[in-house]
Formats: sequence, structure tokens, C-alpha cells
Amino acid sequence: MNLSKFFKKANKPMGLALGGGAALGAAHVGVLKAFAEKKILPDMISGTSIGAFVAAHLAFGTPVDEIEDIALELDWLDVTAFKISKMGLLTNKRLGKQIIEQIGMVTIEESKIPLCVIATDISSGEKMVLRKGPLHKAVMASSCLPGIFAPVEWDERLLVDGFLCENVPVSPLKKMGAKHIVAVDLTTNRDYKRPDDIIDVLSNTFDIGLNNMIKTQVKDQDIKWIQPKLSAFNKADTRQTKQLIEEGYKAAIEVLER
Repeated sequence: MNLSKFFKKANKPMGLALGGGAALGAAHVGVLKAFAEKKILPDMISGTSIGAFVAAHLAFGTPVDEIEDIALELDWLDVTAFKISKMGLLTNKRLGKQIIEQIGMVTIEESKIPLCVIATDISSGEKMVLRKGPLHKAVMASSCLPGIFAPVEWDERLLVDGFLCENVPVSPLKKMGAKHIVAVDLTTNRDYKRPDDIIDVLSNTFDIGLNNMIKTQVKDQDIKWIQPKLSAFNKADTRQTKQLIEEGYKAAIEVLER
């Protein structure tokens, strides 16, 4: 059955979950292009890390072509800055400023499409499903890689990247009432390689942890998974954005037309 037709005719709430993956997040834009081409608009959306950044734009009505322009222009230097802190080497406050400049000083609950953003309380390990509060701070918190970026203060909590709890945030959509869920996973289809340095060791460590987490989610028959093949791409290289968008588009079209 053509999945896009199914969603249009089923008249049941459909949720879209956008997972984390650093620079690989550009593939999410390709997924949104496929959705727009099929004239599919989710009833609710969730995001973790870079997925939260993209989800925020979609939820607040940023046109897909504008999201693509933002992705093509984005550079890590645009969203990070050095900060002398015992909590982290860098700060991602510039990411928050970009959200304010691009979307506005808004709260999550003002979104046109119901939105939730996933973060982690680094003091307790608790998963934080943010559905109210300042949008820019929520995206900062969800994208705050622990040990690299200083945690984001949120109601006396210290929040960091949501990938620690749920990198592809499916469960919040179920609680929001989604009957059909499309989940975009950017990390599972990556091939491991023998590490050459500490960066490779850390990268493999994160990917292995995320893959084991997602293996349990994939068993859920109510979820349609979009998993672009991104092994050839570097998580920290923003020069590959155009190719990542193409890979996301191809993977989404394949699922939507399967």
C-alpha cells in the first residue's frame, strides 16, 4: 500500500519523530522534501538533538525550501563558541540565538503543529519531554552534547542532549495520541571501522549505544522507519549537506512509496 495515501485516507493522527545525528541531521531536510512532495503534513512532531532543530522549524511553519537554505548555510562555528567552564569546553548559545532570529522568541506550546523536544537531566538521568517553555532553550538543551557543551539550565535542572534517553523520540508521540508514526533514524545504518584515534573510539561508542537502543524500537510494528544509508558521511562535516539531503530524500521516498 502507498503509505502517503494511507495517511491521507486513514484520518488518524500521524506523528513524525526526527532523531539525532549531528551534521547527519541534514538528511532530515531531504525527508521533509519527500513529505512535501507527497503533500503529507504530520499531526504532531518530536525531535532529539539536531532533530529538535529541524522539528522546531517544521512545527512553526518554516517552509521546507527555507529549512533547506538554513541547512546549506549552517556551520558548526555558527552555533558554538568557546566558554571557560568546568561543565563544558563550549557553549551552544549561538544555536539558541539562531532559533530566535529564524523563528522568534516563542514558546514550544505556540507551535502550529504540536511539538515535543527531548533532553536529559544530567543530574538524575531522567528523560525530559519538553512541551512547554522557551523554544530556543529547549533546542539548545536537546542538542547539548555532554562534556563538550555546558549544560542548559531549565527550572533548576541541568539539561543535556536527549540522545542519552531516546535518540529517535517515538514514545512521546504515542502519549500525544499518534496512531501512526514515521521515525527517522540517522545512525543505525552506519558501518563501524577499526578506530584510528580517540575521536573514532568515541564515535563508535556513541553509535553502538544508540544502535542497541533503536533495535528494541524497530520491533514495534506501528512504526514506519526511514533509515538513510549514511556510512560514507562524517558526523561533524557540514560540507556534505547537499548530499545528505539527497540521501534523506531517497530513503523517505522509498518508504513512502513501498
